[in-house]
Amino acid sequence: MDKNVRTARMATLERVAKALGENRMEARVVESREELLEILRGMLGKGDSIASGGSVTLEETGVKDLLSCGDYDFYARGRVDEAGEPVDVFRAAFSCDWYFSSSNAITEDGQLYNVDGNANRVAALCFGPRKVIIIAGYNKVVRNLHAAAERVKAIAAPINCIRLERKTPCAITGRCGDCKSPDHICCDRVIHGYQRDPERIKVFLLPEDLGY
Repeated sequence: MDKNVRTARMATLERVAKALGENRMEARVVESREELLEILRGMLGKGDSIASGGSVTLEETGVKDLLSCGDYDFYARGRVDEAGEPVDVFRAAFSCDWYFSSSNAITEDGQLYNVDGNANRVAALCFGPRKVIIIAGYNKVVRNLHAAAERVKAIAAPINCIRLERKTPCAITGRCGDCKSPDHICCDRVIHGYQRDPERIKVFLLPEDLGY
C-alpha cells in the first residue's frame, strides 16, 4: 500500500476508533494482520468457548484459523457432538465466552450497522456472548447510517449473495432490487450505538480492505 494512502487511512481509523470509544465500544487500530493475531492470542484463554458469524474478513485475517487451532472450544459451523449429531451452533453461540464477527459497515460517528438473513449473527451481537470482537478493514468505514445502508445494497449484499449462491436479483445485477426472493438475505437490520456495558464490544480496525 502506498505510504501516503496508508497514513490517511490510519488517521481516519483513529477518528472512527475515538467515536466508537465515545459510544462505549473499546476500539483499537492495528497495523497488520500479524499484530491483530498476536493481540487476540493474548486476550483469549485456553479452552474458552467461541462462536462466530460467517465472515470473509475472519478468513482473510487468519482469525478463523486461529480459532480453529485446537486451543479453544470453537463452535464452527458443521460441528457435531460425540454421538455424531449436529450441534446447533447458532443457539450455542449465546452462551459462549466470545463471539467473533466483522461488520457490514461502521460509521464515522461510531455506530455498527449489520444486516442478516437468519438474524443469528445480529442476535448474538446484541445479547448472549459475554464478549464480542468485531474485526473490520478500512473499506467498512462509511460517513453515516445512510451510507451504511447504501454500502450493504451496493456491495455487501450482492457479493455475499454470489458467494453464498443465493438466487436473488442482486446476485445477477450487482445491485439491491429490494426483492422478496425466498433467498433474501437482508431480513434484519441492527444498529449498535451507545452501549450500557463498556467492556462487552471490542472493535479492531485495520488499514487494508478486508471482506465485503
